[in-house]
Amino acid sequence: MYNIQLFNKIAKIGTDNFDTAKYTVGEGVTAPDAIMVRSAAMHDMVFNPELKAIARAGAGVNNIPVDRCAENGIVVFNTPGANANAVKELVICGLMLASRDITDGAAWAKTLVKTEEMDVAKQVEKGKSKFAGHEIIGKKLGVIGLGAIGALVANAAHDLGMEVIGFDSYLSVDAAWKLSRKVGRAASMDEIFETCDYITVHVPSTPETRGMFGKENIAKMKDGVRILNFSRADLACAQDVKDAIASGKIARYVTDFPTEETVNVPGIIALPHLGASTEESEDNCAVMAARELIDFLECGNIRHSVNYPDAELPHTGDCRICVMHKNVPGILNSITAVISAEGINVENMVNRSKKDYAYTILEIGGELPADAAEKISGIENVIRVNIIKEFRNVLYSSCMVSAAAVFCGWMCLYFGWEGEEKVSLLILPPMISTENTGFLGKFSGNYC
Repeated sequence: MYNIQLFNKIAKIGTDNFDTAKYTVGEGVTAPDAIMVRSAAMHDMVFNPELKAIARAGAGVNNIPVDRCAENGIVVFNTPGANANAVKELVICGLMLASRDITDGAAWAKTLVKTEEMDVAKQVEKGKSKFAGHEIIGKKLGVIGLGAIGALVANAAHDLGMEVIGFDSYLSVDAAWKLSRKVGRAASMDEIFETCDYITVHVPSTPETRGMFGKENIAKMKDGVRILNFSRADLACAQDVKDAIASGKIARYVTDFPTEETVNVPGIIALPHLGASTEESEDNCAVMAARELIDFLECGNIRHSVNYPDAELPHTGDCRICVMHKNVPGILNSITAVISAEGINVENMVNRSKKDYAYTILEIGGELPADAAEKISGIENVIRVNIIKEFRNVLYSSCMVSAAAVFCGWMCLYFGWEGEEKVSLLILPPMISTENTGFLGKFSGNYC
């Protein structure tokens, strides 16, 4: 049995993914193998030695001691993209709030009462000019960060008639596939600062990104720029933003992360962290987090980890050895030497690294002696060893584009079920063109 401890309220549609015959799930669970969490602060928590993984039902992991977890072989997962649509919709709302004086106008309308001289309708017509704004069509939007959320925002803003450019120094192939071809590429953040009427940021808080909206970068921006920050409060220097609003350099600053410095400030619209606060988003995050934990605990596969590399291996052997270790030379030789000394053959393996840490999955035929697992654990720079002997039948999907098929003007998509002889083939006709290329990606010519 696996023990899953819940912190915060986790949507039932997510926890229902755990097989009750294999898992004990609840807030009162002790000695958990894994934890599911939303916003609970975990930096001061002492973790039990059995803990193997923490899944954050959301994208940000500021509430989790990620580095300490890596040092102890605890894999930290998040759920990128699960709340992307919810945040995108609020960012589009933020564009409107930054353009039209909706919040002040609505607050003023609440104060109106009929008088002897004028009814409410006449008061509205007399006073509405104070809240006039601007339209976004034809304006230029700069998107900093083109991940799951940024790409959706860029596409949606283009569809609303904006000229959109984006910058992301770490743009992945998957993210690029999701971008409309009409979204332009900025050569640098400075290009966005210098040319855009609106700027929205969708990057994590790191030493490199903190304070990006500070005095130096604000000075590069167009007069009357409108800034949206739905990522993290510390991406902006609050005092610099307030000074720029007072001078007219910044027309409006919209943020989903209020602080003592940004509430009740004219020109700043502070929302109470509503980005992912939809029923659909919470459901999506809970389901994704649960499935990540199941795949890791039962199969050793890592997907969407923030402190260990993603690594997946199809099941082919009898026993799976999962090793968390430091990313140092020679450690693979040491691990395989232990296995070879037992006369056991490695049937399949994968090794991936991420900065200082690495993860290796090895599949062997037959049983692994208990003392062999202990010997692997004793290797210098090995952090943790998990042995998996019983595998679930995991549904997986893979997308492959055959070079021959592309050459002939066709594209093939294959689906398979692990451990079963099932393959289906979908053939798409040539010369298909689409504005938004979707998950199949961008290929040359007219392939979608």
